[in-house]
Amino acid sequence: MLEVGPEETDQRLDRFLRRRFPHLTQGAIEKMCRKGDIRVEGAKCKSNTRVLEGQSVRMPPLPPHTFKQAPKAAISEADRRMMQSLVLYKDNDIIVINKPHGLAVQGGSKTTKHIDGLSEALCFDRETKPLLVHRLDRDTSGVLVMGRHPQAAARLAKLFQSKYIEKVYWALVAGVPSRREGRIRYGLVKARHGEEGMGEKMHPIPPNEVDETRGAKHATTDYMVLELAGQRLSWLAMSPQTGRTHQLRAHSAALGHPIIGDGKYGGSGVENKGDGWGAGIGGEMSKNMHLHARLLRFEHPMTGREVQFIAPLPKHMQQSWDIFGWKGNAEYDQMWDEARSQMR
Repeated sequence: MLEVGPEETDQRLDRFLRRRFPHLTQGAIEKMCRKGDIRVEGAKCKSNTRVLEGQSVRMPPLPPHTFKQAPKAAISEADRRMMQSLVLYKDNDIIVINKPHGLAVQGGSKTTKHIDGLSEALCFDRETKPLLVHRLDRDTSGVLVMGRHPQAAARLAKLFQSKYIEKVYWALVAGVPSRREGRIRYGLVKARHGEEGMGEKMHPIPPNEVDETRGAKHATTDYMVLELAGQRLSWLAMSPQTGRTHQLRAHSAALGHPIIGDGKYGGSGVENKGDGWGAGIGGEMSKNMHLHARLLRFEHPMTGREVQFIAPLPKHMQQSWDIFGWKGNAEYDQMWDEARSQMR
């Protein structure tokens, strides 16, 4: 049984299901609706039925043939080796990779090279490639998990829609937050089409105005300052408690401390020149976005045991960490765990 969340309200049933199960075919959704296998609030429904927050959607067990598999793409041997070098963990059910900065997770009108298209390199002993269950922005690196078969993918997708998964990101931000740890509660609303001239962008909304702002959604992020580079830069651990578009990027900017290299949200510009955030730091810092999905912790979709996966920093962030003499090791994961236990 699925429950429609606040960010999923007032959308078509088929869209709701495809977001939960990215590889579920439209034909399978239509057929299950006709047979009455899918029900909304216990009633038969159509694929265009609109679902609302709090409603329950009953789904039958999903056999493999209900999931679409793109034909295997011909990928170069170099790309095959690259993809396989990203693997952090694999078993019979899941595969975990360290997504590199600059590589999109899925394709688009101007994106031909992406994780989904290259994941045929991750079949190993399987006939079919692993299935995506969540996304990271193109310029965000770090832990990305996929299901190696439809049942695992479906369970993982449901898990990512729940609160029973812990995500920890590391970010380098401009300036120093006034509080060393805290919770950001700004709501987020999508900018009107063409308003920003920079593609999709989210605007922060004060918490007490979210319910009165058309299209705005509540969003919550916990954070902690791990290290400082004088008063110019801070290393943050950030944990999103909701899953909004660009949430950490927009929340960092709303806090007054945008992520370094994130031009869309104010994290670039003067950079290493003049009196910018890089002045007096020393060393040559990358202009790439400094946001990394460091850790995922959740119950394994098939065994139920708790698993944790940690991704080392990408090259451009490691170079910055080296400039400041920061180690970026498990000691800082422990610092976050201790702080998080006190926040709860």
